[in-house]
Amino acid sequence: CPALPRMKFADVTAETYPVGTRLHYECDNGYRRRGGQKPGIQCRSTQQVASWVYREFECIDDKILLSMAPMVKLNVTQKPERKTESPAPQKQENLSDFDQKDFCGPPKTIPHASLILPKRYYVGQVLHFKCQSGYDKQFPTSGNRTCKKVNGKIMWTPLDMRCTNDS
Repeated sequence: CPALPRMKFADVTAETYPVGTRLHYECDNGYRRRGGQKPGIQCRSTQQVASWVYREFECIDDKILLSMAPMVKLNVTQKPERKTESPAPQKQENLSDFDQKDFCGPPKTIPHASLILPKRYYVGQVLHFKCQSGYDKQFPTSGNRTCKKVNGKIMWTPLDMRCTNDS
């Protein structure tokens, strides 16, 4: 789909993501990603079921990291233990227009981390917009946009909402 038009004073979320979507986690202020870990996840179809593929990822308090830094010892002969994350269970409700094999549900939450929305979206992606607190002076204060293919052209459906801080 083309680049998503910016919407002032609104938050954007999604409940489902098409297969192929890549998302990234970003640690909140005051936290850092544990060294060597990758923040990316991807929606993949495995055995006809869409699910997120996760890697080990953890955000650690900066203060804890700094206080532990001088005490860390590395044993170069020992291989680090690898944990594998199982895919998060996917919500099956509210997928009336799409089959579960084509869409992943919401990704799992990770303590002290936020998801970064992708810059690329695929046909079928539905995004939910809601005015931020204090910026909902005009009705309607929420709405949806869908990436659709119409007459061979890929586009976003119109959004009939406006968030403003006008009094």
